[in-house]
Amino acid sequence: MELKGKNILFLGSSVTYGAESGGISFVEIMSEICGFTYIKEAVSGTTLADMSESSYVSRLKKIDIYAKIDLVVCQLSTNDAYQNVPLCETEKAIVFIINYVRWIFGCPVVFFTGTKFQSTVYKETIELLYKIKQEYDFFILDLWNDKEMLNVDKEKYKRFMKDGVHPTFEGYRDWWAPKFIDFLRKI
Repeated sequence: MELKGKNILFLGSSVTYGAESGGISFVEIMSEICGFTYIKEAVSGTTLADMSESSYVSRLKKIDIYAKIDLVVCQLSTNDAYQNVPLCETEKAIVFIINYVRWIFGCPVVFFTGTKFQSTVYKETIELLYKIKQEYDFFILDLWNDKEMLNVDKEKYKRFMKDGVHPTFEGYRDWWAPKFIDFLRKI
């Protein structure tokens, strides 16, 4: 997909927001490089599962249904795993987002995972995402299992990640944004 001139909706939590880089994430970096406009619906600590007014689902429903959206990029939230949200609730939210975006905006949906960190529950959530993909038409940018992302050396990893979940500005700029740009251009 040619990204220049597109309007992309980014839906997520602290990783999409840029919690450890002053509110600047891969979103702003990519927009500057690729020349697209965006809506960034990112609130730290929120879940995919529709358990509050700030959930991904609740925030998605508040987007103007007449907005011209060319692509939706949704973070596979680590918060569902950390908050012990039942997988069936996360699954409902993922399926809702896919169907809602297709119905209202008529555009492709991409879910992206975080890079590898210690969490068996998040790993199960990623496995769930692949199970859902067997039935629904959407894209997965799997940073968790990406060989390049897994093979970053320890010194770079320390510069790129504030902790196991949150990239630094340098991590977004030099590690995540190039991966996103390459992936999205191939859609």
